[in-house]
Amino acid sequence: MPNRNNPASFYGLGIAPRLLEILEKLHFKTPTPIQERAIPAAIDGKDLIGVAQTGTGKTLAFGIPMIQRIAQEKTKGLIILPTRELAQQVEEMLQKIGRILGLKTALIIGGASMRPQIDSLRRQPHIIIGTPGRIIDHLEQKTLSFEGVSILVLDEADRMLDMGFAPQLRQILNKVPRARQTMLFSATMPDDIVRLATQYMKLPFRVEIARPGTAAEKVEQELFIVKKEDKNKLLAKLLSEYKGSVLIFSRTKHGARKICRTVLDMEHRAAEIHSNRSLVQRREALDGFKSGRYRVLVATDIASRGIDVVGIELVINYDLPDNPGDYVHRIGRTGRAGAPGRAISFVTPDQKSAVRDIEKLLRTAIAISKHPEFSEEKFIEYKIIPRHFSHKRFGSGFSRPSYGGRGSFFRK
Repeated sequence: MPNRNNPASFYGLGIAPRLLEILEKLHFKTPTPIQERAIPAAIDGKDLIGVAQTGTGKTLAFGIPMIQRIAQEKTKGLIILPTRELAQQVEEMLQKIGRILGLKTALIIGGASMRPQIDSLRRQPHIIIGTPGRIIDHLEQKTLSFEGVSILVLDEADRMLDMGFAPQLRQILNKVPRARQTMLFSATMPDDIVRLATQYMKLPFRVEIARPGTAAEKVEQELFIVKKEDKNKLLAKLLSEYKGSVLIFSRTKHGARKICRTVLDMEHRAAEIHSNRSLVQRREALDGFKSGRYRVLVATDIASRGIDVVGIELVINYDLPDNPGDYVHRIGRTGRAGAPGRAISFVTPDQKSAVRDIEKLLRTAIAISKHPEFSEEKFIEYKIIPRHFSHKRFGSGFSRPSYGGRGSFFRK
């Protein structure tokens, strides 16, 4: 009997021998924690909630049980994801495994022609992978039917709700046959996700690899307090002193375009990915970043959910995100699968409260660093004028400056 207390392979998780052979052939040898805990429950047919960061192996955690059941029972599966890029990557992964067993997949995403998708659906695929908006488009045109679907996966569920897809998700959930297995994966568990699970899932088995809101393991985090007009100068220093792959986040698509142009002017190989780029342009940028043709990729939060790249060594938050949860998602792009990574944030002197909100979610302080060539900036302390009504006051920050400390990007 295999010792599941110290798993050395996928043996002992309930996976069929033929599928184990395929995993071995594709060089999947050791299950990640989310795979080890989720696969047996999913193979047993349980509804499942998986709370885990990106880069933890979620695709195989739901993909292996789905493929095994479809191959055995001749049923169908539906996987819903927030972005085109993420849907493409999941389809590529499942296609590698499923085609050996004779299973067909269909990719249903926005930004691509409807006709090839309709043709793909007419070939009776075993697994349909898509984004909420385009799935609704096909339902309305009656080119897609959920008949025979008995396995449903909602991946990156928190992001789909953040992007405003709640109405589309509820519409889809109400149309998928009720006699189904539902698996939901999310990096965080906000109240909206809990309500969705309560309404549409049957006594789900919960697998929690990391506390919701925690950052990826082995990611060193630090921030630089910098004036807005000095951000590009600091970025230039970082990119010149750091030689690995870099993912830069902008709060807006217009900002991403400007940052990319700036990085190109610095003579670094760079590409951009945001909603103003076509599907072909986004795919080219992502493939180029994966292959090393581009060393720097500039992205917005929405587009970034499709970025599944191993080996990103540094994430730079040129702008802080609009909500703390997005910070967790951003830095989860580095330090994947236990590898070391670093996340650096640029914050302006008036953003103390935004930093505190992030630290509150993380339940840890983020080290403050400074570059030796820049003057030291500090957070602005706002004086609160007492009122007659209850008022939430600003307190002292969690962070303590650690100039040149052990966690600092720059060593003196």
